Amino acid sequence: MIHVNARAILIQLINTETHIVIQKRLRHGEPEYYELPGGRIEEFESITDAVRREVYEETGLTITEIENEDTQLITNNDNGGFSIQCIKPFTSYQTIHGPVDSFGVYFICKASGQILEHGDGSTDVHWASMNELKELLKHNKFSDIDKAAVMLFIRDRISSDSNLS
Repeated sequence: MIHVNARAILIQLINTETHIVIQKRLRHGEPEYYELPGGRIEEFESITDAVRREVYEETGLTITEIENEDTQLITNNDNGGFSIQCIKPFTSYQTIHGPVDSFGVYFICKASGQILEHGDGSTDVHWASMNELKELLKHNKFSDIDKAAVMLFIRDRISSDSNLS
């Protein structure tokens, strides 16, 4: 069985510096790592509905914008057999070895509201600076699932910031 996930990189500028929401997930018997909000897509749930639901359940925040949502394409089969959502994510992942076979997509999003002290299975939910993210990565404090996406985000953000100079 493969798990299909939708995950969010929630961004916000705080004092002109980019921050993203991270959280610790509470899993009995497992080490505590930071993760990005997100989780499994329910049967026939749209990708964007799933990321909105997961973010709200885990953080209390309401997504106000999903990058590329305005250019998504939704098609419906004339015979009523299929409806398909096609949207460009920030990046995707596929486990190729490990305890759980999973595939997921990450979206860059903006959100509003107040962060919950404790979300659905999460704690220490907060806006993390780029420097904090780098330190957590350096000390291997991110989940294996989200580590590469955070590294890609930092690399892309640094690259786009240097192109603005």
